[in-house]
Amino acid sequence: MKKKTWFLNFSLFILQIFTSSIALDVTQFGAIGDGVTDDSQAFLKAWEAVCSGTGDGQLVVPAGMTFMLQPLKFQGSCKSAPIFVQILGNLVASSKGNWKGDKDQWILYTDIEGLVIEGDGEINGQGSSWWEHKGSRPTALKFKSCNNLRLSGLTHVDSPMAHIHINDCNYVTISSLRINAPESSPNTDGIDIGSSSNVVIQDCVIGTGDDCIAINSGTSNIRISGIDCGPGHGISIGSLGKDGETATVENVCVQNCNFRGTTNGARIKTWQGGSGYARMITFNGITLDNVENPIIIDQLYNGGDSDKAKDHKVRSSILL
Repeated sequence: MKKKTWFLNFSLFILQIFTSSIALDVTQFGAIGDGVTDDSQAFLKAWEAVCSGTGDGQLVVPAGMTFMLQPLKFQGSCKSAPIFVQILGNLVASSKGNWKGDKDQWILYTDIEGLVIEGDGEINGQGSSWWEHKGSRPTALKFKSCNNLRLSGLTHVDSPMAHIHINDCNYVTISSLRINAPESSPNTDGIDIGSSSNVVIQDCVIGTGDDCIAINSGTSNIRISGIDCGPGHGISIGSLGKDGETATVENVCVQNCNFRGTTNGARIKTWQGGSGYARMITFNGITLDNVENPIIIDQLYNGGDSDKAKDHKVRSSILL
């Protein structure tokens, strides 16, 4: 009887080994990771596999390697949910001179339910080759229509434009990121949020040449806490109302954040000629150190005609 019991237990153990989840590695699909070879197609093949249900929804970018990537679009919907992408190595964008394809963004995730991207790797947008040019520049990492999204742990550096853009997403948690770009780098926002709701951003260190965090139109129910911001232009509502649009932002709470050496702290910016509202906006428990404009509400953003602004106003309801 004892031998039969042992054999049964051993058989169950072997069964567990062979039925446990096995993550996919991008190198299995031909990624080289030498920082020079274009690994874009290997990443797309790996994504196609994990999105179709292979590897139990887990994809790994291994440590100790640097993967050069051209613009990529990771498309849903996927059979696997959630999908875990663990970035342990480094991703580096092509320089401007060697860029191929879309200049709106470098890496796009779209129409994916339950996407989790985490790890201690680095995402480098190689932005210095773009900053002196006034033409179109890509956002490094963009998420569109990705509900139940979670981002954590990564370091983001030197995006050509904004580092992370969240658009049309619901239920998003962003935590423990480091985002770095030179103070002189133009329009390199840390995190931009638009047309999204139920977003939590916490415990991040952000220093860029523009807004640490920007909350744009169509956004509601935002909680921001534990952010170290600087250098940069602060945490901003807007800009809102550009080109006469009707813009809305509501129910935003910013608390326990530190601003060091920034142009602004708490900021709301609206364009002349626009309409709509920014309401139920709260900043509390913020620390300001060497901040040029600790609190600023600018309803003539980027200059303009003050008479035109009198007829179309964005109403504000703010608690500081």
